[in-house]
Amino acid sequence: MKNIFFYFLAIAFSFIVVSCGSSNKVTSYKKTAANRVYSKINSASKYPAKGKSSSSSSVYRSSSKTYSSKDTSNVLSTAKSFLGVPYKYGGTTRSGFDCSGLVVVSFNKIDYKLPRNSSQQAQEGREIKISDAREGDLVFFNTSGSSISHVGIIESIEKSGEIKFIHSSTSKGVIISSMDENYWKTRFVKAIRLL
Repeated sequence: MKNIFFYFLAIAFSFIVVSCGSSNKVTSYKKTAANRVYSKINSASKYPAKGKSSSSSSVYRSSSKTYSSKDTSNVLSTAKSFLGVPYKYGGTTRSGFDCSGLVVVSFNKIDYKLPRNSSQQAQEGREIKISDAREGDLVFFNTSGSSISHVGIIESIEKSGEIKFIHSSTSKGVIISSMDENYWKTRFVKAIRLL
């Protein structure tokens, strides 16, 4: 009887972890040729990522709009304003968020339109090395065993190099986690720069 209970518990936990991606259909979103993700082989050599800037007024270019560090701050402050909000599959409001919903709402703050689910969001922007990541970049994970199924926004990078990201966890809602945690480290797929 104990074995059956643990087996059921393991299946239930797996279902919760896998269910982060939304199945909502995307009806429209901003898409330009400059936003396309290039293959891993080409992206690192054609589009080298720049290191973090120490200037608070630094400007980054993405597609046809110029984004400043203030835009990154607005995205992050929006995401942080939802800390503690519970997880809700398909959610995009204070009553609950899923991971991709949190990203969509946070980037909407600066009028950056993104697709609704994490696997489609992973096709936006340009791929970067995780070692070149900075605040506001997106990190993608494979929590389902077959494809990208989870996304978070890099919230901070510690002096030690530890990367912290904000996301909506199925078990704890909107939280900040560390890429150093074994669970996330082993499921990391790629990082994307939008701004």
